[in-house]
Amino acid sequence: MSLITTVEQLEALYGLPGEASLVKELDHVIPEYAAFIEASPFVALATSGPEGLDCSPRGDLAGFVRIVDPKTLIMPDRRGNNRADSLRNIIRDPRVGLLFLVPGSGTTLRINGRARVTTDAELCASFMVDGKAARSVTVIDVDSVYFQCARAIVRSELWNPAKHVDPKSLPTPGKILEITSRKNIDGETYDKEWPERAKKTMW
Repeated sequence: MSLITTVEQLEALYGLPGEASLVKELDHVIPEYAAFIEASPFVALATSGPEGLDCSPRGDLAGFVRIVDPKTLIMPDRRGNNRADSLRNIIRDPRVGLLFLVPGSGTTLRINGRARVTTDAELCASFMVDGKAARSVTVIDVDSVYFQCARAIVRSELWNPAKHVDPKSLPTPGKILEITSRKNIDGETYDKEWPERAKKTMW
């Protein structure tokens, strides 16, 4: 196995980035980048903590990540499994990375910055959905923002319905839990109860 162990080796293999790859990166959100944030219902949130790295999905109604000003974003956190891996990390290491996806668009938006978590009642209430406020709000100070070209989305055919996988061909969450819990959790019961449980904790 031939390993690349220096930046010099990496640059010799890939070359240096072109002008378009560099000029697109800014330290603030411009209207053109804001359009992607406002249209996105899904964000992958990357964080770092003492236990290691984490990348967590965040999904809500399109535009759920709100632009306060060109240097500040806010994102609600709603009910989930209570692991709170991302929030635990942010409290101990504020560095974050976000990848915004927009269904149907090949272009993604990347933001790097620093975050903090607040339970300000007024701010949480401003994200009210179905009578339920956000449990907390993550405030993100933007350090860099740039778009990612569509190559990865095009190659993966992510939005092509003909390429969508039948969920029945994959192990169910209940099946996985039954195995990983060594049958302490009944998988069939878990899967049957999931739809109703999801309704209660959706927001």
